Amino acid sequence: MSSPAVTDAGHGLADGEWHRLHPASPLLRGGLVLLGVLGFIIANLRERVIDVFLVLVAPGGDEGFPGSPDGDDWAGDPIDAIVANGLVGWALVAVAVVLVVLIVGFWLSWRMHTFRVTHEAVEVRSGILFRSHRSARLDRVQGINVSRPVFARLFGTAKLDISVAGQSGNVQLAYLGSAAADRLRGDVLRLASGIRSQRAAAPAAASVGDDHLALGGMPAGADAATGVPAAGGVPGGIPPGTRAGALVGRRMEEFLAPELDPGLAPPESVVHLPAGRVVASTLLGGATVWFAIIAVVIAVGLSTGAFWVLFTFVPAAIGLVSYVWSRITKSLRYSIAGTPDGVRIGHGLLSTANQTIPPGRVHAVEATQWLLWRAFGWWSVRINLAGQSLSGNNEQVQRTLVLPVGTIADVHRVLGLLLPDAAAAVDPLVDAGLTGGGGDAGFTQPPRRAAWLRPFSWRRTGWASAAGIVLVRRGVLLRRLVLVPLARMQSVAIEVGPVRRALGLAALRVHTVAGPVTAVVPVVARSEADAAFERLAHEAVVRAAGDHSERWGASAHAS
Repeated sequence: MSSPAVTDAGHGLADGEWHRLHPASPLLRGGLVLLGVLGFIIANLRERVIDVFLVLVAPGGDEGFPGSPDGDDWAGDPIDAIVANGLVGWALVAVAVVLVVLIVGFWLSWRMHTFRVTHEAVEVRSGILFRSHRSARLDRVQGINVSRPVFARLFGTAKLDISVAGQSGNVQLAYLGSAAADRLRGDVLRLASGIRSQRAAAPAAASVGDDHLALGGMPAGADAATGVPAAGGVPGGIPPGTRAGALVGRRMEEFLAPELDPGLAPPESVVHLPAGRVVASTLLGGATVWFAIIAVVIAVGLSTGAFWVLFTFVPAAIGLVSYVWSRITKSLRYSIAGTPDGVRIGHGLLSTANQTIPPGRVHAVEATQWLLWRAFGWWSVRINLAGQSLSGNNEQVQRTLVLPVGTIADVHRVLGLLLPDAAAAVDPLVDAGLTGGGGDAGFTQPPRRAAWLRPFSWRRTGWASAAGIVLVRRGVLLRRLVLVPLARMQSVAIEVGPVRRALGLAALRVHTVAGPVTAVVPVVARSEADAAFERLAHEAVVRAAGDHSERWGASAHAS
């Protein structure tokens, strides 16, 4: 059975042809683990390796040597059996065979792992013995994430992760050349937006012949997927003697380049985080409180002679320190801005990542303020995206955090980027939703009897709606403001238990896709809940019928 031809080089990866990943992909995906295991084995057997070498070099001088096969030090050891039976040569042959099998396996996995981008979907084929073929429809793309782990950056590569609606539906291309990943991200977003080849061809044609691209660059005539010069080619006209220097220079530029290309967005729309604020906000977070508690427990345990706490709480303290350090490093060099393809979010110090969220993909937004942040006026912003939930890995959960810590002014700017069509109408309600209480600025207020269920937060609890956005505020120790576009609301529900029924109250819940954000008004008058149910259900249908954000580029081009 014949298979479609696979292209190793070319000027573009969104041409409908099958392409391969970067040649270093097998090493970056699984080879690093193998190298780590080999390093661990060698480090633990280094003395035995030296002993074997001495036995082979000086066969008659091993008597009385502590590590000689005649001693008891090697009893029951596999190396003892190999040396004692004269199987050292065969053992070396076996190691060489294993290495050859691994190298061939890595090469086959690279040859068999191909992808292509058409006008309808991104398809990936992989597997040697068991083949898989995954397809992601472009009209269901929820976001594209380009991550560059620190070791992958040494090879000039990046991982492209395309998020689509539905659980476990993401398509991952690990790894591509760094510049090729940025270019492919732009091509996929243009195709997903509904802009066809006649408009996308212009920037592609203009880029042909350029020596470098934004965010690192790719030499002219290089492989489109890897960024490596084609056979016989000279990168950018650089003489062969200076290729190594040019390569090192490009890698340094990639390490220092910002995750957001300054030319993609006006400077006034970009939100940056000062490093001091990132560190201070992390140290004032909940993890630090738990660390203080654990430290007190360890101190009390040691003072009372309960040394067992060292085996239980010390690992927990180490884990918390690692978590705090990870939060700090992932929030450094943070930027968020609006670009023609959507909202671009970049962050990271050594391992970096940038995420692009196309218009109309945000299902819910939540601004939260932890009690210890209140004196500084700091807030964080999370979102719900289709296909990403709290049950995913740490990398997917991190993508739901679009503003680690910012001021109220930063929250306004981020909401303007995430909900651009309703920003002007919603903006007057945001301040009241963040810090207000009662019935100010159009927010409803539950009746006084709600204090029986929410004695401290009933005055702050409330909801409002404007321009197709429903706003829900609640919480005292942890203030929350949730915004849900009605065009992407899944359903609305009223919850009435026996206690609420006796008090004439109800809970109003607005359902969205699974994620860290939940929109629920815990206490509201029953009559108000019934009216809100009818209003939101009707408006959601109207807003969804008029929403065409799945092809945002085609709509903008037509207008």
